[in-house]
Amino acid sequence: MSKIKKNDIVKILAGRDSNKTGKVLTIFPKKMKALVQGINMVKKHSRRQSNDQQQGGIVHKESPVDISNLMIVCQKCSKATRIGFNKLSDGTKVRICKKCKEII
Repeated sequence: MSKIKKNDIVKILAGRDSNKTGKVLTIFPKKMKALVQGINMVKKHSRRQSNDQQQGGIVHKESPVDISNLMIVCQKCSKATRIGFNKLSDGTKVRICKKCKEII
């Protein structure tokens, strides 16, 4: 079970966007990277596509961030926290907040 999943709210720990928060859009587990909404924006130059009638120009889009630079923000205590794991009585494995001990 991975510590960071899609739709988690995360805080950026390093880089030009440090101390900003955003929602995880996708996870790339083999590369150990995540795409976070509104974070690590880059300019992509795109050529006009004749078959799609798509406009050319400069497009702003998110670039992947390394997972080691992310920390989950707990919804209960609203703090950036580390993640722990517990097993419930029915045997399912869940993620918990290390600060407030609540299920994430």
